[in-house]
Amino acid sequence: MFLVGVHLLTANLEQSATGRIRDLFRRIADNKPVNLGIGAATTALIQSSGVTTVLIVGFVNVGVMNLGQATAMIMGANIGTTVTAQIAALSAFPITTYLQLLSFVGVFTTMVARGDNGRRTGKILAGLGLIFIGLSLMADTMREHREALQVWLRPVTNPVVLLLFGIVLTALVQSSSATTSVVISLTVAGLTVGRGGNELLYIILGTNIGSCSTALLSTLGASVNARRAGIIHLLFNSIGSLIFFLILLLSPDFMAATFGRWFPAAATQIAMFHTFFNVSCALVFLPFSAWFVRLSEWIVPDRRGETREPQTYLDERMLTSSSLALSQLEKEAMRLSDIAMDAFLLSFRAFQDANTGAAAKVGERIAEAERVERALVDYLVRLSARSKLSEERRVANLHSITGDIMRISEIADNLMKYTRREVEEGIAFPREVREELDNMKERLVKLHELTKRVILEKDRALLPTLDRVEDGIDRCRRTLLDRHRERLSDGTLPPASSAVYISLVSNMERLGDHLTFAAHTEQDEKKHEEEP
Repeated sequence: MFLVGVHLLTANLEQSATGRIRDLFRRIADNKPVNLGIGAATTALIQSSGVTTVLIVGFVNVGVMNLGQATAMIMGANIGTTVTAQIAALSAFPITTYLQLLSFVGVFTTMVARGDNGRRTGKILAGLGLIFIGLSLMADTMREHREALQVWLRPVTNPVVLLLFGIVLTALVQSSSATTSVVISLTVAGLTVGRGGNELLYIILGTNIGSCSTALLSTLGASVNARRAGIIHLLFNSIGSLIFFLILLLSPDFMAATFGRWFPAAATQIAMFHTFFNVSCALVFLPFSAWFVRLSEWIVPDRRGETREPQTYLDERMLTSSSLALSQLEKEAMRLSDIAMDAFLLSFRAFQDANTGAAAKVGERIAEAERVERALVDYLVRLSARSKLSEERRVANLHSITGDIMRISEIADNLMKYTRREVEEGIAFPREVREELDNMKERLVKLHELTKRVILEKDRALLPTLDRVEDGIDRCRRTLLDRHRERLSDGTLPPASSAVYISLVSNMERLGDHLTFAAHTEQDEKKHEEEP
């Protein structure tokens, strides 16, 4: 029941806080304290350091953040995860009965709520209530069998055994919060391990090492830097735990002299030690984060033929947070637009130079665009199965944007056909014609940059400027066709040039339309979000 409560709380908090999480991750900088705070705040919001570290590994894998930034955020995640232990420590106080009622309130809210937000809030309350019911059941059961359990627990005094127990149990349940909460239930039931000194603290240290298993598993098959991020997490938690392990060995009365004196409830003592340990390690190790990066690079060296540069913004780990996954999809869509525009520019230059030999390079870029588009659509389909109702429109809009972008690569292919016909029929366009086409091409390049900014930066203020550029491209098309007719009339160009030239200019104007459609798809999404 406790684990079900934790799952309900974590999953629904993550969905409710996706906007805030996305905003937090956008503030990633080279400032270590800022990144430490982002890691702590993110984990406190979603109540799971495992989810946070998996997201960090994913961002490193796709090149969104570097190892230095990831190191500080991992340290912050360790601080944020202590909030769960503080919540569990409340079970030692009389208010627990009232907190258990939250499960009823949450279930009732979920049943009567109409919108996603209301139902999600109900599940959060239900999860929180189930956590306290689970803790209470565990504590009551332990209390009922106290004598029998105490016979088993009293002889366990070996610090190494207790440390390993914390590591193994946490790795099995994939949650340091769950293991810490079980330890807190022991104290609420009045049970002691060993002589009742530092023994429980050794288990807490073990949970911090065991929590690294989630991040390490997520690095399987990832890039070299992502694997290093997982190693940094293990190094940080292991070194900090071993230092405190030695302190506890040298100070057998550490618990009694510190937290045992400061806090009357044993559950609060455990929770406070957990918080103190993680905060202390983060503050001590933060100035040395660069050393952790160098050590991880030594442990996980670069391999021959393995690139450190990301080939995509898409990562399986991002699917744990639909909001963050959608942000990555937007970046991947714009990467696709860069590839498609590169294919267009190569084909345009080939036409200007009457160079049919460029067909192979253009074909390679078009083929790459098709590969990226297939991966992007596949990712969108998988995300749509996990996304909430309010995000379905963004998923649909990304499908639309992707379709408009792929039309650009089709236009690039068309231009190569016009180039072959230009060469085969011996059509020679004068210099002024090529200069006019260059002017239209530059407008398209500017329109592409504006479209990327509208989609990635969510800057709707750029739309009027974008529309003016697109109007200018439309006027440019009309002007070029008028001048072409004049050149046909005075014999400057042969009639055979019309089919090639008119198709070329029309295709370039269509390219501008597709870019504008993509940008306005983003605007339509914003309008939908603002509707009451």
